[in-house]
Amino acid sequence: MSRAHYPKQLLPLAAEQTMLQETVQRLYGKADFNNPLIIANAEHRFIVAEQLKAVDVSPEAIIIEPFGRNTAPAAAIAALLVQDINPDGVLVLLPSDHVIHGNEHFLKDIETAIQSAEDGKLVSFGIKPKHPETGYGYIHRGGNVSNIKGCYEIDQFVEKPDLKTAEEFLKSGEYFWNSGMFVFSASTFLQELEKHEPTLLKHCRNALNNSQKDLDFVRIDDETFEACPSASIDYAVMEKTSHARMVEAHFGWNDVGAWASLWDISERDDHGNVALGDTLLRDVKDSYIRSEGGKLVTAIGLNDMIIVSTDDAIVVSPKNRAAETKELVSQLLDTGRSEAVHHPCVHRPWGTYQNIDEEHRFKVKRIVVKPGAALSLQKHRHRSEHWVVVKGCAVVTRGQETIELKENESTYIPSGMVHRLENPTDADLHLIEVQVGDYLGEDDIIRLEDVYGREI
Repeated sequence: MSRAHYPKQLLPLAAEQTMLQETVQRLYGKADFNNPLIIANAEHRFIVAEQLKAVDVSPEAIIIEPFGRNTAPAAAIAALLVQDINPDGVLVLLPSDHVIHGNEHFLKDIETAIQSAEDGKLVSFGIKPKHPETGYGYIHRGGNVSNIKGCYEIDQFVEKPDLKTAEEFLKSGEYFWNSGMFVFSASTFLQELEKHEPTLLKHCRNALNNSQKDLDFVRIDDETFEACPSASIDYAVMEKTSHARMVEAHFGWNDVGAWASLWDISERDDHGNVALGDTLLRDVKDSYIRSEGGKLVTAIGLNDMIIVSTDDAIVVSPKNRAAETKELVSQLLDTGRSEAVHHPCVHRPWGTYQNIDEEHRFKVKRIVVKPGAALSLQKHRHRSEHWVVVKGCAVVTRGQETIELKENESTYIPSGMVHRLENPTDADLHLIEVQVGDYLGEDDIIRLEDVYGREI
């Protein structure tokens, strides 16, 4: 379900709202907290903005990374921005792919962490282990901080252990899962970066200084940011600083790293199953069965299994091996399969398109254009297109002419003709597009104008 162009942060995996929406609403509107500052990949910027708008969240800014450089550069960009707004500002860094239970406890633990951050400390949240987990890094808790209840010095950060070591950690009671959430003042974090990773900070500062406003986004400079080293906050700062502290978390936490994590946090039936969508089970126990594509999924005589069906893919795995899906995704990428990159329904700033049928020299798509939206002014070298409006009203540019199409009306766009599709109404426009030609790839688009600032 999580694809490069539409990752798990943007999916409603554990609740009715997406993981991003759940994350921003945990602190939004609470006293003493500013509006959220979002760091996102350029590919996801319009989806992120749309999802925030859907839950009435106004971000302080949406910062666009041209490519990922791990968490330390993202945190550095955020800290530089916050320092400009408020030299004493404190950052609460929250990955948007975590599930949190018990928001009251979550807020209290953040308040505890803020006390330490205002003392010039960098604070991580430690999760008390429930089992000997080998997929997480650990924090070895040090002594109590005398004036802040629930806060501890950090003795050591520990990489992901083997099973025997994880069992020893669990038994000792002194080791905690490293949640990957942090609280620190902008000035302290930047000082520690200057001390331990000055090159990283220099490139981040230059990338931000050379940034450009793009619609409602701040686009950091590609060339400067590309030179920035890739590093996690743990590696760049937390494992090196002498100012690290840990707050023991009193809230429920899961980073949803694999399907088994969702089974663990979801409500189960009397047989221990989580069954979502159109499913029919017989003699199935302790399994996670999910149908996302509208297909009926049936299972007989299974224990501790994962089955997930979408429009274009099905995964079947023992629950204890579900994390190996990552290796399958690597195989998909190595062989150039599109399933690793996007869903059949592909999101664009103007709406969506979905491939319905495809064979040699033709492709059929369903296109939905949002109210008031317009595709780029463009042309194609290798294909012609036939458009049929099935719902709504379209304004079509065909070379030098502009025409209006209503339901059950159509037009033809020859190869090489400059064209544009617009929806002038306040309702979605639906049309069927039939492409015919010797090459039907998505990169056969020559953009001449684009209101969304995409490459021309």
